[in-house]
Amino acid sequence: MPPPLISASGGRSGSGTSTLGRMLARAVSLFYIDTGSMYRAVALAVIEAGLNPSDSDAVTSLAERLDIDLKGDPDSLRVLSDGRDVTELIRTERVTEVSSIVSAISGVRRAMVARQRAIGRRGAVLNGRDIGTIVFPDADYKFFLTAAAEERAERRFKEDILTDPTTSLAETFAEMTERDQRDSTRSDSPLKVADDAVVVDSTGMSIDEVFQVMLKAVKGESAP
Repeated sequence: MPPPLISASGGRSGSGTSTLGRMLARAVSLFYIDTGSMYRAVALAVIEAGLNPSDSDAVTSLAERLDIDLKGDPDSLRVLSDGRDVTELIRTERVTEVSSIVSAISGVRRAMVARQRAIGRRGAVLNGRDIGTIVFPDADYKFFLTAAAEERAERRFKEDILTDPTTSLAETFAEMTERDQRDSTRSDSPLKVADDAVVVDSTGMSIDEVFQVMLKAVKGESAP
């Protein structure tokens, strides 16, 4: 019998998908795959190669050549690009900006989806906007995480200010709203709720409260 595939997201920016994905992976003893990190690795490579992020052909060619891998447990996941550890390098504001652009390119998505499927078939908790709809539409469990836009912006702002003390809540809100719009309207793998996903609105909820909802669903128990 194949190992279970759990889609831990398909969620909006700032809805806690990464944190909750790691928590769920630990709880069910499965590998954790942060698919967003893979697109960030492509973005970093694009920046370092001096490519125009909007040059679909050049960026796709680069993405197809990159050997991107994820290693480690949920709490110490490392991102490798052509054997080089880029875990910290992919968390800059510039990489975030470029990642949102290159992740909308169809060729890049095809290249990353192939890698995600290869890794995920071993059994994993996956975090990404199109996991339950495109990458693994037959996943055993699917979740779509969301929250009020203002609350999601506040959560993301608390993260952003740690790396950029000059940023403001208004800037974070604007960037998050723009990203949500871009992700929801792109032609390839747009952000949407899978028909059989468990939708969790975490507005006013703590991370632990949301986690319990997800864990109960995986265990076949009723949500509180």
